[in-house]
Amino acid sequence: MTQAVNRVRTYDGPMHFATSNLNDVYSLTGLNIGLLLLRIATGVVMVAHGYNHIWGGGKIPGTARWFESLGLRPGVLHAWLASIVELGAGTMLILGLLTPLAATGLVAVISVAILTIHRHNGFFIFRPGEGWEYTGTLVVVGLALSAMGGGGWSLDRVFGIDLAGITGLLIGVVGGFGGAIMLLAIFKRPVPATESSTDG
Repeated sequence: MTQAVNRVRTYDGPMHFATSNLNDVYSLTGLNIGLLLLRIATGVVMVAHGYNHIWGGGKIPGTARWFESLGLRPGVLHAWLASIVELGAGTMLILGLLTPLAATGLVAVISVAILTIHRHNGFFIFRPGEGWEYTGTLVVVGLALSAMGGGGWSLDRVFGIDLAGITGLLIGVVGGFGGAIMLLAIFKRPVPATESSTDG
C-alpha cells in the first residue's frame, strides 16, 4: 500500500512521462526551479545588454562606432543584429520558449565577444580589457540550457516543444559557434592601428 502511494506519474521533459517515486518528484521540482532561475537570470542579462545597445549610452550610433572599432563593419548592421538577438533571445529564455534556439543566440553573440575582445586579455575579468572569465561562463550556461531545455515551467512545456537533449546541444554548438565563426569570417576586418575599442 505504501509503495503504491509513493509511486506517481512525473513529468520528464516536454513530451516524456515516466512512473517514479516521490523522491524523484522532489528532485524534478528542484530541477525545474533551477532551470527557471537560470533562464530568468541569463535572459535578463541578455535583455539588459540589448536595451543598452539601442537606448542607453550612445544608442545605436554609439554601438555602431564600437563595432566598427572592433573591425566588424558595417557597424550599424552589427549594432542592430546583436541588439535584436540579445533582446529576442533574452525574452525567449525568460519565457522558456524554443529554449535551445534562444540559448544558441546567447552562445553566438557571446562567442563573437570572446573572439573579438576578451580572449586576448587573459582569464580574469578584472584584467585590463577584461578577460574571458564572465563571457566564457555565459557560453557554458548557454550550452547547458540548449541541452536541458526550458524545463517543466516553461512555454516549451505548455506547447509540447521537445528540443532538449543531444538535439538541443547540437543546435547550441553548431548554431552558436558556427554562426559566430561565419559572421567573423564574412565581416571581420583588421582594425587600423590608430583605432582602439572599449567594451560597449
